[in-house]
Amino acid sequence: MLPAPIEIIGGGLAGLSLGLALRRADVPVVIRDAGVYPRHRVCGEFIAGLSPSTIARLGLEPFLADALQHHEVAWFLPGEPLRVQRLPAPALGLSRHVLDARLADAFVAAGGTLHTQSRVTDLTPRAGRIFATGRRRGPPAWIGLKLHFRNLELTRELELHLGQQAYVGLAQIEDGTVNVCGLFRRQSVAARGTGLLAAYLEAVRLPELASRLAAAQAIEGSFSAVAGLDFDRRVVPADRIQLGDACAMIPPFTGNGMAMAIQSAETALDPLLAYAAGRATWKDTCRATHVALRRRFLVRLASAHVLHPLLLKPGGQRWLAALNRVRLIPFSPLYATLH
Repeated sequence: MLPAPIEIIGGGLAGLSLGLALRRADVPVVIRDAGVYPRHRVCGEFIAGLSPSTIARLGLEPFLADALQHHEVAWFLPGEPLRVQRLPAPALGLSRHVLDARLADAFVAAGGTLHTQSRVTDLTPRAGRIFATGRRRGPPAWIGLKLHFRNLELTRELELHLGQQAYVGLAQIEDGTVNVCGLFRRQSVAARGTGLLAAYLEAVRLPELASRLAAAQAIEGSFSAVAGLDFDRRVVPADRIQLGDACAMIPPFTGNGMAMAIQSAETALDPLLAYAAGRATWKDTCRATHVALRRRFLVRLASAHVLHPLLLKPGGQRWLAALNRVRLIPFSPLYATLH
């Protein structure tokens, strides 16, 4: 009996990682994505909390072999350093521009069918259909901005700057490039395009960071923006399989978004292999995946949502600074909970 086919709507990290793993097991897979490769996305572009076992299970070693390894992150309040944190395990630095394209090429080389510029309008759930369509739309309260820079010197491999209702991450990626990605409470600013980032940095009281970026070289074509971000703790409706940000979007300060997308693909792999081989019904496959995703991510999401408001508000930031002065911030246990 031939394996049952799988259709994946969305060709980001979750969809491509899953599709490639399924193809290596000879499962027929079609991926439909509205965009093209390579492409830039609003993303911190460092992968924290991805274990070697997950990388091996999905066969991702060749695509991550040249990723930078980051060992420390420097936290900053407006105008002053807060803490340098040694990461319990290295985070990987690699742009989505490179990683997505590598995975897409490998998926096609493995015999998968990839339809780009293919926007699916009928999102009715059905047997064999996986939704990896990216974030769920939320209220227009938040905006994410991303831009790559050259000639931007960092104090550490990763920097996280806390502003007023905002935070901005800086991460080294390939070719001496630095990814600058920020989450901002939306407000009226007199700028468009790449100028949005500088305008928002000034508005959230991060002028020193704005000055550093002004002295660096912005890479043309790397700017991207996204609005309507929703950090929803709900995990996967029971009647369908949703992966990546379509499953649940964790606040980006964790650096765990890329890892969660890949981990969601790993979590769904065995139930889908059972379905494709005829050993499980689609209903049972959805149920098994749903339970496994909740078990894997629920505590992590809950912990992140408790901490998230503290990083955004001046009162919470002053509280963090006071705890840091007496060295009471438990960075390592918090990191372990979030990853």
